[in-house]
Amino acid sequence: MVTRIGGARRKTRAKFKKGYREQGKISLRRYLQRFEDGEKVVLLAEPAVQRGLYFRRFHGKIGTVTRSLGSCYEVRILDARKEKRLIVHPVHLRKVENANVKA
Repeated sequence: MVTRIGGARRKTRAKFKKGYREQGKISLRRYLQRFEDGEKVVLLAEPAVQRGLYFRRFHGKIGTVTRSLGSCYEVRILDARKEKRLIVHPVHLRKVENANVKA
């Protein structure tokens, strides 16, 4: 049997990299942002925070918040015509109208 090499963040060096001006401390506003059910969000990873991070294939996708689960949110996205549910920390989410998508 073949053993799997690499972890969940394998091959993400360029994808999750921050730009020069985005480096530094993370704003508390990103941690404490609230979302309502049915709100559209963009999945944009904050590489300095690993908890509540989604799989790399979903980076830059637009989804809908369905409910809150503790400090995280359940987001439904379409992945090749199949609906998937992700549990994502709010630091990795941005509202659609505010997002500067660079995925």
